Amino acid sequence: MTAQKIDGNALSQKLRADVTTRTATLKAKGITPGLAVVLVGENPASQVYVRNKVKACQDSGLHSVLDKHPDTLSEVALLARIDALNHDASIHGILVQLPLPPHIDSQKVIEAISPAKDVDGFHIASAGALMTGMPGFWPCTPYGCMKMLESIGYNLKGKHAVVIGRSNIVGKPMALMLLQKNATVTICHSATPDLKAMTLQADVIVAAVGKRNVLTADMVKPGAVVIDVGMNRNEEGKLCGDVDFVGVEKVAGYITPVPGGVGPMTITMLLVNTLEAAERV
Repeated sequence: MTAQKIDGNALSQKLRADVTTRTATLKAKGITPGLAVVLVGENPASQVYVRNKVKACQDSGLHSVLDKHPDTLSEVALLARIDALNHDASIHGILVQLPLPPHIDSQKVIEAISPAKDVDGFHIASAGALMTGMPGFWPCTPYGCMKMLESIGYNLKGKHAVVIGRSNIVGKPMALMLLQKNATVTICHSATPDLKAMTLQADVIVAAVGKRNVLTADMVKPGAVVIDVGMNRNEEGKLCGDVDFVGVEKVAGYITPVPGGVGPMTITMLLVNTLEAAERV
């Protein structure tokens, strides 16, 4: 058996085409969806991510503002800037690129964003909405993973899903989204005594810990769906995920590659959230 690849690039293009169409409809009504991306400091990886987000907005017809500040910016000044963006009618979504400099409390900054503009889905109100099944913004990476499962017509009802990782950004919201679709969900983490015993029971595995080869072929049930959220570098400096792709591909039914899997979907779901924020106004 060789697993079928779930192509994040192809699915992303399809969803972005829909975003472009819906954006054009809104523009005809005099509304241009707007995203403000706030970047503090000179972190090279953050600069690349931000550039990609701004370009994706422009390519889909959204209005995008790059709000760039030096790493000497005070927490008070950043909070004041977010307050101004909260009151800016041309901005429907606000994203603060993490990590922030150590002198700034990231959680305080995230909580300062209006829940109506929290297109990253990190605000405590967004987390509460997800937990209780109320309308809100879902965090972009796990939201993208759900769209990938949807794209292969996978019915999660009654299936056993194992999420490796418990971060607020991916692991926990991923588990809640799977639960909403009636999967039985197990969350595994660094204190899980026998990870392999858990993953061998899984119909769906989502690996999201940022550690190479955390999931190998002997840990996967034949035919399982494997979603790799990891972004790591191997010895040659090539991008790779959390999953031993070469080995697991021979056992799984479906698998997402790295690169070209979950990565493109994260930015696409940011566009979807920003568009929906504008549609709700």
